[in-house]
Amino acid sequence: MVTELDRGQTDADALAHELRRVQELTRFRRHVDALAAARALLQRAPSLRGALYLSALNQRLLFQAKDALETLDVLEQAHPDYSLLFQERGHCHVALGDPARAIESFETAVGLNSALPSSWAMLERLLSAAGQPERARAASQHLLRLKELPPAIVEAGSWFCDGAHAAAENLLTGYIASQGRHVEALRLLGRIAQRRGAANQAEGLFREVVDKAPGYANAQLDYVRILIERQSYPAALAQVDRLLRAAPSDPEARFLRATIFAGLGRHDDAVPIFRQLLSETPQRNHLRIVLGHSLKALGNADEAVRAYQDATGGQADIGDAYWSLANLKTYRFSDDELERMRGLEALPGLELPDRAHLCFALGKALEDRGDYGGSWAFYERGNSLARAKSGYQPEAIEDETRRLLEVCGEEFFAARAGAGAAARDPIFIVGLPRSGSTLIEQILASHPDVDGTQELNDIPRIVSDLQEQEPNRDDTRYPGLLPGLDPALYERLGRRYLDETQVYRRGRPYFVDKMPNNFRHVGLIHLMLPEARIIDIRREPMACCVSNLKQFYAREQEFCYGIEEIARYYRTYLELMRHWDRVLPGRVLRVSYEDLVDDLGGNVRRILAYCGLEFDPACLEFHRSRRAINTPSSEQVRQPLFREGLTQWRRYDPWLDPLREALGDAISQRRD
Repeated sequence: MVTELDRGQTDADALAHELRRVQELTRFRRHVDALAAARALLQRAPSLRGALYLSALNQRLLFQAKDALETLDVLEQAHPDYSLLFQERGHCHVALGDPARAIESFETAVGLNSALPSSWAMLERLLSAAGQPERARAASQHLLRLKELPPAIVEAGSWFCDGAHAAAENLLTGYIASQGRHVEALRLLGRIAQRRGAANQAEGLFREVVDKAPGYANAQLDYVRILIERQSYPAALAQVDRLLRAAPSDPEARFLRATIFAGLGRHDDAVPIFRQLLSETPQRNHLRIVLGHSLKALGNADEAVRAYQDATGGQADIGDAYWSLANLKTYRFSDDELERMRGLEALPGLELPDRAHLCFALGKALEDRGDYGGSWAFYERGNSLARAKSGYQPEAIEDETRRLLEVCGEEFFAARAGAGAAARDPIFIVGLPRSGSTLIEQILASHPDVDGTQELNDIPRIVSDLQEQEPNRDDTRYPGLLPGLDPALYERLGRRYLDETQVYRRGRPYFVDKMPNNFRHVGLIHLMLPEARIIDIRREPMACCVSNLKQFYAREQEFCYGIEEIARYYRTYLELMRHWDRVLPGRVLRVSYEDLVDDLGGNVRRILAYCGLEFDPACLEFHRSRRAINTPSSEQVRQPLFREGLTQWRRYDPWLDPLREALGDAISQRRD
């Protein structure tokens, strides 16, 4: 039986075959036949990128440059980031005698894809003719660097820039197999790995490039970026400081240094660098946004608002600027701002990140005005956009949970009793996002013996590294690898965790790690740090899920962008926490967010007692703390507790039956 999937694959294969025929006709200069074949192909697939590009190319070669420009306009509507369309547009403007527009088009092309020898060659020629020798010389140097590279690497680089990652990776791996580990091939493979989310692999490749070519500044910047992505801030800081010793004024290295400071919670150090860079390059609109984030973390809400408002007038990241205002949770949009956001969101050519940001910002703006139907419609639209981009699959988390239930039983832990590092410093807060983890951290960090940090990525990074180090086992996936580990390794992992988190601390005896998703790793945490405290903050399922459906996250938390996804994740969370309670009884302290609001004093005393801390009245005045806070709840926890947050989700009750159905008995069993 032929399935829809089979038919779709057959159609795709037929289109690819026909596109190759158009390419061959073009290569043999049969431009009339090539153009006819491309047009026939577009009858079947009107937005097919290759067919539109080859149509324009053959039109120009047939001296139909004006028609080619019209075809390229159609191509830009469907594929606005395709570098070859701008290169071809540049050639068309040259043919029509318009060097200024040609230069603009070629510069756009190389901005999207630096591996375009034809564009660099034309820029060198056009800029020289225009009396701009310095810019012409820069183009010439780029062209020379490309000529020094093996053609296969240049071609792979061009494919990568235009989104053909699999083809680029295949070409590069084949080149390395036959010609050796060329640093540029390794660097490009690292960038491909980073794009597909293989951060471990990318870090290893970039590290190899930096080791092989220690003076290669661009590769060092790549390495710093992946270290930042993995939240390996001390290593990133060491690398960026090396760069700055060689080039103290390098703007990208200075930006990354400020980003590292912000990641470490050192916002007082980050803010001056962001301000200086903004004064030097005011066109970099994103600097206003990251400056606003650091000011927000420091509690300078008014200054953060001004930075975000300034960013809404820029040319890039406008959606992010409006969402940053909404994400303060205390900002109220004016009528003019609301109308401008509506107009921007309706623009047909708006990029997905900006559109998603605007949808969530509009959802918050309309919620504040009491238009809950309009608000929910924008939240749903924003979630749909984010979900389509993420590719999140609930089955992966559910399969990992099933394996945790199988592997991490009572006998497994009993056989490893006494493992781990004997340290009581860490206090882990686990649960779901938007459940109150920032509130618990703020309460604890108000105690004179506790350092607040942020959502640390150290435990997930250890899990990732463990999988990389066990390549020859039959089951190299977490948690299947745990039984085969030497019990002595758990102490080393515990010490590693304590060493790597030291950079976030300020010298107090205890510190908080509030990564919510660590609930999946309670068993590993117990083995690594058997005396650490673990607090599970749990919020009523409907309230928790609705709050997450209204939140656009900067990274991860991809399970939050759909009713089915967040409900399944919440059910998985309950199932796994019941398992930890069963096999490690008394190990985790459960705190109900609703109980905390109802009886702050009693629950604060209970939390402090569990952590071995004496009661301190400052913990009840948590909202007076001036510590930096990096999470979306930063402004909320700088206010006294209010009961309104318990029932805000009910405003959306008419649209929540699908969520109730998806959560099922989790609603009644969340206190079990």
